Amino acid sequence: MVLLKDFNKDGFVFYTNLNSQKSNELKLNPKVAMCFHWKSLLRQIRISGSVSLVADDVADAYYNSRGYESRIGAWASRQSEELTSRDDLLNSIEEFKKKYNVHNKVPRPPHWSGWNLSPSSIEFWLDGDSRIHERLKYTKDSKKNWIKTLLSP
Repeated sequence: MVLLKDFNKDGFVFYTNLNSQKSNELKLNPKVAMCFHWKSLLRQIRISGSVSLVADDVADAYYNSRGYESRIGAWASRQSEELTSRDDLLNSIEEFKKKYNVHNKVPRPPHWSGWNLSPSSIEFWLDGDSRIHERLKYTKDSKKNWIKTLLSP
């Protein structure tokens, strides 16, 4: 699961530890999909494409917009790795607070950045009576034009 932090003409952006299981899997296979499901609205959107790292200045800008504790957490947490105890994490946080005790001077760790999903297709799904759903798919062609198709439920 990721927290979508931005979207623009280039795609959909989320941030994470580049040594996490998620990032390691993305490095091996950059072909991905995101799915947003709104049960209460009876809608879903599925976005498929490829991920690439965001530019350093983009990652820096977002990182610097985060709170002090979150920036320290990016240094202290070895995301997805096993902890011997919760105290190990808390001690790591305290050590990084000592190292970076000026709140507005916490540099972005080299192992922390963002991924951009550049879409090649986007499907919109609307729940229908008796499972006769509406499905509309947009696919990007070789000239970067979006082609609209209607899919059978």
